[in-house]
Amino acid sequence: MENTKTEKAGKKKLTARVILQEALATDVFSMWIEAKEVARTAKPGQFLSLYTKDASRLLPRPISICEADPDLGRLRVVYRVAGAGTEEFSHCRAGDAITVMGPLGNGFPFKRAEGKRALLVGGGIGIPPMLGLAKAREGENLVVLGFRDQLFLHSEFQPYGKVYVATEDGSAGTRGNVLDLMEGAGLTADVIYACGPTPMLRAVKAYAARHGMECWLSLEEKMACGIGACLACVCNSREVDSHSNVHNKRICKDGPVFLAQEVEL
Repeated sequence: MENTKTEKAGKKKLTARVILQEALATDVFSMWIEAKEVARTAKPGQFLSLYTKDASRLLPRPISICEADPDLGRLRVVYRVAGAGTEEFSHCRAGDAITVMGPLGNGFPFKRAEGKRALLVGGGIGIPPMLGLAKAREGENLVVLGFRDQLFLHSEFQPYGKVYVATEDGSAGTRGNVLDLMEGAGLTADVIYACGPTPMLRAVKAYAARHGMECWLSLEEKMACGIGACLACVCNSREVDSHSNVHNKRICKDGPVFLAQEVEL
């Protein structure tokens, strides 16, 4: 089931079908949806806008694409319940219809580093998009995952690289955060790809600079339109944005992935 509803800034709202939904941890859910047109073009690091059925909540919820299967025409999103919108999504069952728009954003430029060693760093709900990246890229992957306490998705990375885990409570892997782990293990690579909360990304950017590594960051930010029109999700940038004529970048449109030196965190 995939019917075009409206077209907006070159992207269409589509009615997709839920294939499978399951809980991975407390308030963390994995949902597979059938959306053939989206799955054919989705790239690691891009995101979907998911719309609720509640007319009082007009704005979509941006959720990173965890992985895509273009052959079967389906995508997976892994998200944390953080409000009424994601709470609604968590009650979806197989066969339910859900309105989506995507894929949105630019994704990771991983093909430029094929055959090289990469550090894939994910923190919290920034972990899911790193799974699609680990599956897609050619080359050695060192996967660093940071959790508060409960683990999720970590075992799914194992066929695609060496996995390191850090937990804030010390219940698994290294006690502390991803930087504590990286510093302690002396991890280096040709390039770093990272997604997670801003303090983590700021620390990863500094780590990459100290070790002379190319670094790409996927920024997490609350979004509104998801297509770059409203300027609700901006970050400070080195260069002047051609759209707003100020030192800003629109995370939903120009990102969410940026070369670390392009943005101020």
